[in-house]
Amino acid sequence: MRTSLLILFIAFTSVLSAQNNIQYVNVFIGTDGTGHTFPGPSMPFGMVQPGPDNADQGWSHTSGYQYHDSIILGFSQTRFNGTGINEMGDVLLLPFTNNPNESLKNRYFKASEKASVGYYSLIKKDSVKVELSCTERVAIHRYTFPSHEAYILANFQHGLRFLTDSLVLNSEVKIEDHQTILGYCHTKNWVERNYFFVVKFDKPFMYAEELPKARKENAPKYRLRFHTGESNVVLVKIALSTVSVEGAKLNLQEEMPDWDFDSVKQNAEKVWSDYLGRVDIEADANQKEIFYTSLYRLFLQPSNIADVDGKYRGADDKTAMAPNKEYYSTLSIWDIYRGAFPLLQIVAPEKINGIINSMLLHHKAAGFLPIWTAWGQDNYCMIGNHAIPMILSAYTNGFKGFDKQEALQAMVETSTLNHINSDWTLYNQYGYYPFDKLDNEAVSRTLESGYDDWCVAQFAKNLNDTAVNTVFTKRAAYYKNLFDNETKLFRGKDTSGNWRSPFDPLKATSPMNNPGDYTEANAWQYFWTPAQYDIEGMIDLLGSRSNFTNHLNTFFNTKSLNPNKFLGQEAMIGQYAHGNEPSHHILYLYAYSNEPQIGQKYIHKVIHEYHNNTPNGMIGNDDCGQMSAWYILSSLGFYPVNPACGEFVFGSPQLKKATIHLAGGKEFIIEAKKLSAEKLFTENIFLNWKLTSLPFVRYWEIMAGGNLTFEMTNN
Repeated sequence: MRTSLLILFIAFTSVLSAQNNIQYVNVFIGTDGTGHTFPGPSMPFGMVQPGPDNADQGWSHTSGYQYHDSIILGFSQTRFNGTGINEMGDVLLLPFTNNPNESLKNRYFKASEKASVGYYSLIKKDSVKVELSCTERVAIHRYTFPSHEAYILANFQHGLRFLTDSLVLNSEVKIEDHQTILGYCHTKNWVERNYFFVVKFDKPFMYAEELPKARKENAPKYRLRFHTGESNVVLVKIALSTVSVEGAKLNLQEEMPDWDFDSVKQNAEKVWSDYLGRVDIEADANQKEIFYTSLYRLFLQPSNIADVDGKYRGADDKTAMAPNKEYYSTLSIWDIYRGAFPLLQIVAPEKINGIINSMLLHHKAAGFLPIWTAWGQDNYCMIGNHAIPMILSAYTNGFKGFDKQEALQAMVETSTLNHINSDWTLYNQYGYYPFDKLDNEAVSRTLESGYDDWCVAQFAKNLNDTAVNTVFTKRAAYYKNLFDNETKLFRGKDTSGNWRSPFDPLKATSPMNNPGDYTEANAWQYFWTPAQYDIEGMIDLLGSRSNFTNHLNTFFNTKSLNPNKFLGQEAMIGQYAHGNEPSHHILYLYAYSNEPQIGQKYIHKVIHEYHNNTPNGMIGNDDCGQMSAWYILSSLGFYPVNPACGEFVFGSPQLKKATIHLAGGKEFIIEAKKLSAEKLFTENIFLNWKLTSLPFVRYWEIMAGGNLTFEMTNN
């Protein structure tokens, strides 16, 4: 029986585990290399993420931070987790002393750097200690100086920049009194947006010197001087809002009326203890670090950018009131629809209706569903319209806290009215995107649109809309129009029906630095996209299940020379590229082949070779929790090949036991009997003590509570 998910998933107070899982979070995992994560504090789904900025631009510093750096620009209040493009970095503060050695102002002792859930600190080489914590909408900094004389740089021009040298278009910043600076900045970077702020100091500054503006700078920078008194401490609170200065003031008053840094830190730990206690695992210390850090990263986003009173600024730049005071942004949809969003439906179901309603509100404002939103605005990054499978996924899994007719209308309009990266006139005219009309990602856009079309058809079927179902069922099969029977791959085709030639199936392409028919991938990697929803159709194209199995084997055994990580070619097994999302479901397609044990072997390999508990322990961008979600789900023993249908396909569990704590005191317990380094293959699977022959477990079966038992073997 499907459990109603209209009941709020409140607090989990009745199911908190005895162990405190925050102790296993290592916030430095993924901060070196290409993980692009950050070590600063944040609340679950919070608006602010105060942290260190080592640089303000460059692909290695998209979160502002890289572990190997020891230069610091300062401490800004917002950033993204694991993205491939720079954005945010609002309101940079840098405490410093009046040291004659000016270079010390921007250096710190690497060994002094400490971070944990809800807390970050370091000691600068001018002897200033910096500590950071936060609530959902307000950051707090504590600076301890070596003497009574103290200085702080307040930089409102700063931001994490992507292909721009201007950033701030205009601003209005006011020193309200000797303890308060407030205002707004209008920036244009990955998105164009407005942010409003209040910066409050616990002590008055003696003077504020505005520094000269450089070329193209449109916001001020102030050098503030303080006399600290006997404590040598200056505390700073920074509140943000998408709406107004008054909204930032309200957020400050409601969330952090006092100056108790330690209390803020302890509250963050308490909240995180609840979230991280939703899953308990039996594992060694290294596994626990990777698992709980992944769970932590999953909960960082999307961000609720509504103020405490529910006001938010939407895609039309107008202020509105959010239902239940929830309006979610930082929606990296192309990434998270695959694994992160289905996982959130298990471990944070109380957030799902709010996320769906936020996407529907975006549709009302913009005319189509969001593609990739930041601070409420769309950056149109990536391809497809994968808010559509997210909506179908939520509906399939029993979430009913949104208007289903409005949702269908939004799906249809998004799939029929031309907009950025979606030229439906061209798509429908040819039954694919021809590369001579769209010489950029033409094959990938066709294949990904096919999945969205299937989702529209299924949603319409659920609502008994036969006409819409018929149209989109036909469109969902357009992928077959690009199947090249000679190469057995999906290949670019022009308006006359000619194949792109020459054709290199191993050549990865990307619109930003190597335009071609595929998106951060090659022909082999994108071949498996329609298998998300039409495995039988793919088997028919290849002629038999044996051919399907052989094609998978060829894929995993065909090597590339000098794979380029900037084109998604990272953490590779043959052509499987774990470092980027188009490959993430492919390992699990072996469950539908004649040799499922091969997929299980590769899952074990990926988990143990491409994930570890060091700063370089994540190969490939975390992309707002998707890489972390893959690790969590695969460790548990399943993954959603089709994330919209409510089925989690079995793989090879990597934990001896895991307990998922559910609403109402229920538990879903997963055990892998006889699991070892040698016994990594699944022999039998029992759901609630009954042998199952299905290759998957359904969402509602998990949420009903019970037992899933894998019997492992070395065969």
